Amino acid sequence: MAKCEVCGKGPQFGNHVSFSQRHVKRHWNANVQKRKLTIAGKTQQVHVCANCLKTMTKTQ
Repeated sequence: MAKCEVCGKGPQFGNHVSFSQRHVKRHWNANVQKRKLTIAGKTQQVHVCANCLKTMTKTQ
């Protein structure tokens, strides 16, 4: 799973805990999207998380 190139957010790891308190290893992937962004006058394809995309559109 890719990391966000803006904030560095990536997969997180932990346990799924059932009602009977059994612990099973699992991981949660970040909502990372491929987007074409203009960086320093050049169009580049980058991996950006949805949270960063939302804040980028707010500031524009």
